[in-house]
Amino acid sequence: MTRFSANLGFLWTDRPLPEAIRAAGAAGFDAVECHWPYDVPPDQVRAALDETGLPMLGINTRRGDVAAGENGLAAVPGREQQALDAIAEAVDYATAIGARAVHVMAGNAAGDTAHQVFLRNLRAAADLAKPRGLTILIEPLNRFDAPGYFLRDTEQARRIIDEAAGVNIKLMFDCYHVGRTEGDVAARLENLMPIIGHIQFASVPDRGTPDHGDVDYAKLFARIEALGWVGPLGAEYKPAGPTGASLGWLAGFRA
Repeated sequence: MTRFSANLGFLWTDRPLPEAIRAAGAAGFDAVECHWPYDVPPDQVRAALDETGLPMLGINTRRGDVAAGENGLAAVPGREQQALDAIAEAVDYATAIGARAVHVMAGNAAGDTAHQVFLRNLRAAADLAKPRGLTILIEPLNRFDAPGYFLRDTEQARRIIDEAAGVNIKLMFDCYHVGRTEGDVAARLENLMPIIGHIQFASVPDRGTPDHGDVDYAKLFARIEALGWVGPLGAEYKPAGPTGASLGWLAGFRA
C-alpha cells in the first residue's frame, strides 16, 4: 500500500507547526515533512512528532534574504560562510527533532564557479550529516516557478551527485517540477531511482491535488511501488482552500 507524507510547507499553513503535525496525523498521513521550521523551538516539534508517532522526513536549509529574492545559498559565490552556517543549523535542528534528511537549497546562480561552490558545500554538508545518520538531498526546481535557480533539471543533479561522491547525498525527485520541464515523469523516475532519496508530487501544471492534471498518479504510484520504493511519498501541493477540504484524493490513492 502506498504511504503518504504531508508537506507542511503547503498543507495546514494556517496552524503553528506542532498543530499542523497533529492535523496530519488525524487526517491519516504516514509521515510529515516541512520547509523552514526554525521559528519553532525543536522540543515543541519533537513533542508533536512523538505524540502522533509520525516521522519527520526532512527539512530545508534557510533560503537567505527572502525579501531580496534569495532561494538558498549553497551554490552562490561569495555566500559560502552563510551557506555553511545554514547547513550546520539545519543539521542540528534535524537531529534535535529526529528528522531523516536535510534539503540543501542551492539558490540562484549559474556557471562553473557556482558549480564548484555547490560541490564544496555539499561535501561539507554530507560530512556533517553522516555521523548523525542524515541524508543530504538536492532538488532541481522548474524554470517557471524558480527562474534563475542553480539546479535546473535532474540530469544536472545526477552529475553533481556523482561528482560530489557522498554516499549520503541523494536526489529529491519532485514529480511536479520534473513534469513541468522534463516530460515523461515515470521514465525519468525509473532511470534515476538508484540515486533518489525522496519523492514528492503535485498535479501538473497547476500544483494542486494529484487527482487531476497531466500526470496520471494512479499509474505512477503503482509504478513507484513496483520499482520497490517503500518510503512515504511527499504531498507537496497547494490546496485551493482549507487543507482538510482537499484530502479527497488520499483514501482513493491509498486504496
